[in-house]
Amino acid sequence: MLDPVFVRDHLAEVEARLRQRGLDPAADLADLAALEAERRRLIPAVENLKREQNAAGEAVARAKRAGEDPTAVFAENKARAARIRELEGELADVERRRDARLLTLPNLPHATVPAGRSSADNVEVRRWGSPRTFDFAPRPHWEIGTALGILDFERAARMSGARFSVLLGAGARLARALIDFMLELHVREHGYLEVEPPFLVNAAALVGTGNLPKFEQDLFRVAGEWDLYLIPTAEVPLTNLHREEILDGRRLPLKYTAYTPCFRSEAGSYGADVRGLIRQHQFDKVELVKFAAPEHSHDELEGLTRDAETVLERLELPYRRVLLCTGDMGFASAKTYDIEVWLPSQEAYREISSCSNTEAFQARRAQIRYRHDGTGKAQYAHTLNGSGLAVGRTLIAILENNQQADGTVVIPEALRAYMGGLEVIAPR
Repeated sequence: MLDPVFVRDHLAEVEARLRQRGLDPAADLADLAALEAERRRLIPAVENLKREQNAAGEAVARAKRAGEDPTAVFAENKARAARIRELEGELADVERRRDARLLTLPNLPHATVPAGRSSADNVEVRRWGSPRTFDFAPRPHWEIGTALGILDFERAARMSGARFSVLLGAGARLARALIDFMLELHVREHGYLEVEPPFLVNAAALVGTGNLPKFEQDLFRVAGEWDLYLIPTAEVPLTNLHREEILDGRRLPLKYTAYTPCFRSEAGSYGADVRGLIRQHQFDKVELVKFAAPEHSHDELEGLTRDAETVLERLELPYRRVLLCTGDMGFASAKTYDIEVWLPSQEAYREISSCSNTEAFQARRAQIRYRHDGTGKAQYAHTLNGSGLAVGRTLIAILENNQQADGTVVIPEALRAYMGGLEVIAPR
């Protein structure tokens, strides 16, 4: 959530930066300005009445000591107390409406984010590795996996519907190996603390990360009386680990990693990537989350992004890093790098990780604060997140980049210890 004080005092700047995202926020900001004006009218009115009430209480005490009848003062106090309750109710309603409107506004882009309308305006930062040259026509992963007997979409569709899959044999083992490899790398070499979080969270947790209220259609909610949703990413429970807490700034940054399945309705994406594993309703991911002090958070974003890139380098998969423009960033992000892996069947780089700094946007919603030296005034922490990596898309990249003319797939050397020494996946 945006800082309401900053919005109040910098309306023109906020409008300009939101317009960089391709929005027209004029009506929202006008409503916020009106609500803020009403709030600033009500606050002193309530405070003045409370001061009068306190003074009247002292007058009652004096009247009693002097043997005078305090009935009239009591009546005034009763009427004043009723008026205070009425104005406090109005103030609470104004603040509720203000906060509800703020919850629908996205984060402001950082100054280093390039202006643009769509992915066409994103800026490539670097590339690693060279796409392989094939002496045969490379096949897409859904053909490779089906031919190997390790990937089945038809059986998944019969039990769950479209955009689900079943991994079998070496396919299931490869996914498990990727999870183990990623977690080991991030824990042992990159210094993250592994977490096994709940896969179901309440609405408050999703409000904290910015998924609610704006993106409810993208979530799977549990039926019945439960106020629970299947997580769309481990970012949600990991960020909410410190919800409503004040952290010791001397311990920052805090770094967490977790493997979880992720569940997304993919509302609005019908027709996009309908074949294969790229866009599924259920998929596996290893997530990275950091809590940092504001002055260090953008350096921490660089580090988090490198941690995710290292996975691809160890797997010898060509990739590029792209800085997203203002019009292509996610709702909560102030700055995002996408890591895109090369897919031979598409002759294109495709996203495999998004690494974002949300600055104080999520922390303000989830009330995550810190004290710089463990003492003093608490301020909002900055939160960061990124995929380290999406397991299904990594599996796709391995199948396509390591496919052989005879239909087999070579397992990257970094994974073989996690595959029991298996070097090649052959048809079952």
